[in-house]
Amino acid sequence: MLSIKAPLKLSDFQLILFENQQLEISEEVFEKATSSFSFLQDFAKDKVIYGVNTGFGPMAQYKIKDEDRLQLQYNLIRSHASGTGKAMGPLYVKASMIARLNSLSLGYSGVNRSVLETMQQLINKDITPLIFEHGGVGASGDLVQLAHLALVLIGEGEVFYRGERKATKSVFQNLKINPIEVKLREGLALINGTSVMTGIGIVNLIYAKRLLEWSICCSSMINEIVCAYSDHYSSELNSSKLHKSQHKVAEMMQEHLKDSKRIKNRQDHLYRETSTSEEVFSEKVQEYYSLRCIPQILGPVLATINSAENILMDEVNSANDNPIVSVEKQMVYHGGNFHGDFISLEMDKLKLVITRLSMLSERQLNYLLNSKLNEILPPFVNLGKLGLNFGLQGAQFSAVSTTAENQTLSNSMYVHSIPNNNDNQDIVSMGTNAANITKTVIDNAYQVLAVQMMAIIQGMKHIDNLDSFSTKSKEIFEKFNDKFHLEKEDFPLYNSIEDITKSLKENDAY
Repeated sequence: MLSIKAPLKLSDFQLILFENQQLEISEEVFEKATSSFSFLQDFAKDKVIYGVNTGFGPMAQYKIKDEDRLQLQYNLIRSHASGTGKAMGPLYVKASMIARLNSLSLGYSGVNRSVLETMQQLINKDITPLIFEHGGVGASGDLVQLAHLALVLIGEGEVFYRGERKATKSVFQNLKINPIEVKLREGLALINGTSVMTGIGIVNLIYAKRLLEWSICCSSMINEIVCAYSDHYSSELNSSKLHKSQHKVAEMMQEHLKDSKRIKNRQDHLYRETSTSEEVFSEKVQEYYSLRCIPQILGPVLATINSAENILMDEVNSANDNPIVSVEKQMVYHGGNFHGDFISLEMDKLKLVITRLSMLSERQLNYLLNSKLNEILPPFVNLGKLGLNFGLQGAQFSAVSTTAENQTLSNSMYVHSIPNNNDNQDIVSMGTNAANITKTVIDNAYQVLAVQMMAIIQGMKHIDNLDSFSTKSKEIFEKFNDKFHLEKEDFPLYNSIEDITKSLKENDAY
């Protein structure tokens, strides 16, 4: 059991999302929530509190009668459950639910105990609300997406359960789950926050970390195939720059290639006395940038992932509600903690560096497929009959077009604010859009790396000297050679690309 108690870490999300770890809520958390609820209930009796006895947004100037207060919360949830587009994947919804539960557990939202209990049950039983990708503008938080979550919590709407889309009411009845009790401001507290963009962002981070490791792995293997020099990823060279993320990428390459028999030491080749007697050097002096500058190109990717993790973990462990209920200060504060700028900016930065990673992968792929560049492998690493067979010629088109899409998608959402809500929301974050687009960019990058991995496996087959490769490269070869059997005869490659993409996404490289 994993206890919901801030601060949650990225590893906690991994345990719940990928290892089905169950969640528990301590009595301490329940007591904190109850104290917050009770204080707000008393405090609001003779004061104007937004969302308790007022309308919402530009209609906050309208007082709500006591007898209409609970109906106000239901009206808010139902009216804002207006999402469009594709349904969010259950993994991303579950991450968003964990993020929302954690935020509400901090005791700044004034919700009653039943909200936490019902959310805990949905997470532990793997019941994910139907939430659509389009709808939120990321200020007042993920209003539309979170309204779909709230709709399920009041026993309405639809859910995904055991792979099927079902009516919430029937699932709740079968599993004996009680809808939440709406007593004060539960509607506003549920839909007012950044939890969906943060939940999507957390899953994006997990997959981005794995993607980076695979990119380092592929980059190392390509260096082996072409018998590159070792100095470009050496500690001596990379320590002359002060970026720790560059050092880390270089260290990972060193570890991968430590027992390779193919990597060359410059002292044994171009630094020997006879090497200067040649007019035209028979050996390459330096490799192309896509092979030689890997620590410098992937270092910023690692740095951005690390930065995004810090920001997202700060957000998920924060109160992103409005208003904020402070039992300690005996006060209610109105403001804008629901604004998603922190997440929006990090998602824009993340998709930018993942696009860069996919561009590196595509260039490395091109190097392997172009025999005039590498001067080692046949065109398109075609192991069949040149002219009659095609190798990976067709697969390259897919990698190029997918990389091009990433380049377009990497344009910023953060700067694309559109005023709405009668100009009450006059500058918004577009954080959920940014997170969703980043998800697409990451998915695309995995597809590009899948084609690259196919080319690497083909290249190693052509060299036909597996013993000369590092232990790690041989392990990777054995893993993917079983999934991909393009020898001499052509066959449709789409199933292989899909299978390898899935394997990369679901397994760690190191």
